[in-house]
Amino acid sequence: MKYKKTLYLKFILAYLAFGLTGFVLISTLFYRLTFDDLVREKAAALYKEATLISTRYADSIYYETLEADDVRDQLEAIDTLTQSVIWIVNTDGELLYSSSDSGADEEKTQVIENFNPTDAGNNYYMIGSFYGSFDDDVLSVLSPINSDFRIKGYVVLHYYLKGITETTESIMNTYYLALGILFLLSLLVLVVFTVVVYRPLRKITKATEEYADGNLTHTIEIDKDDEIGHLAASLNYMASELSKGEDNQKQFIANVSHDFRSPLTSIKGYIEAMEDGTIPPEMSGKYLKIVLNETERLTKLTNSLLQLNNLNTRGMHLDITDFDINAVIKDTAASFEGTCRAKRIRFKLVLCGEKLFVTADMGRIQQVLYNLIDNAIKFSDTNSQIKLETSEKNDTVFVSVKDSGIGIPKESQKLIFDRFYKTDLSRGKDKKGTGLGLAITKEIINAHHENINVISTVGVGTEFIFTLPRSRIEEEI
Repeated sequence: MKYKKTLYLKFILAYLAFGLTGFVLISTLFYRLTFDDLVREKAAALYKEATLISTRYADSIYYETLEADDVRDQLEAIDTLTQSVIWIVNTDGELLYSSSDSGADEEKTQVIENFNPTDAGNNYYMIGSFYGSFDDDVLSVLSPINSDFRIKGYVVLHYYLKGITETTESIMNTYYLALGILFLLSLLVLVVFTVVVYRPLRKITKATEEYADGNLTHTIEIDKDDEIGHLAASLNYMASELSKGEDNQKQFIANVSHDFRSPLTSIKGYIEAMEDGTIPPEMSGKYLKIVLNETERLTKLTNSLLQLNNLNTRGMHLDITDFDINAVIKDTAASFEGTCRAKRIRFKLVLCGEKLFVTADMGRIQQVLYNLIDNAIKFSDTNSQIKLETSEKNDTVFVSVKDSGIGIPKESQKLIFDRFYKTDLSRGKDKKGTGLGLAITKEIINAHHENINVISTVGVGTEFIFTLPRSRIEEEI
């Protein structure tokens, strides 16, 4: 299945949308906001100057309290300082004074047609050609001239909007530069995302596709000490474990097939031999007994498989009680009396005290002891000894089953608890074993949250040691 590069495409589109949105906002909304803010700021400054003129100089135009030249000099100084055109207009629109004739046609501006100060509304300024007086748009600020409690006229300051527009564009250039730098920085973030996140994710996606196709040997080559590196390492580990599981499954099926095929072949061969007369009727009883033994072996193997499967799938229900482990060891050893007599094997019991109470599932622990003792008998030589020992340390009880048999090779000791595993040395002696006894034993001990270990030397013998929690029943007694 081919994956689509939708994630990376989304980031590219988001990056371009970010840049386009930023440009549109700056060129429209930010421009308008900046322009309006500069207009209000300039209007406030001009209104301050217009108010100063209306209270200090405008009356001299009407009453000639100051020399005309003095007034003109002062107004022209304000004109130069504010870069504006100063007009003094009476209420009917007649132009009484203009600091500059360059901003308007003198004939046109003698009387301003349709002059109405209320057109400014709640504001003290207006924008436009000021009733057709200017060719270009200007910012016009009006301040009334009050005398004897009545408005006699207005001081009007005109400022060409071109200056505000140029200032706005200068500020906008700074915005554009900042946006360009931010866009480049975001491009750097996109590059880092591509290297640090997207490419590793693409490798991980490719690996999951390989795993889905059954290629569990594929390795994700990501060496990072972060979440993505941890994810890659986890997937590599998962693939490795799945590969081992697949190998174990194949080995499991091969072992099951081998252990089922051998008795079935034997049963079929003996029955065919009795049917076609190869085995005489008087010998049928002997070979029927062999067939019966083989069927018992198949039954035992099937029961062990079912039991082990139930332990793994549904978990193990434990009936935890306090019991005397020494007594359980004695009873279990006694059940092998007939087998031990046939091989002339004797038990040596080295038990800690008369009674030693533990807290565990007595039936399950008895099954563990049975499996370990059965193994010890199978692989012990004739006229040998099996030592059963208990000891305690702190709140832990140690149970040991030690034989003096053929031993287990060192390279096989880590594998003996695997299902169906049998060492090469054991195959010669263990003809009836299923290879599941030790696997079940380990499952039972693990269910108790305890440990089981093996110590073995080829030609010397093998010792299995498992632990159990000591009971406090004796302390209460």
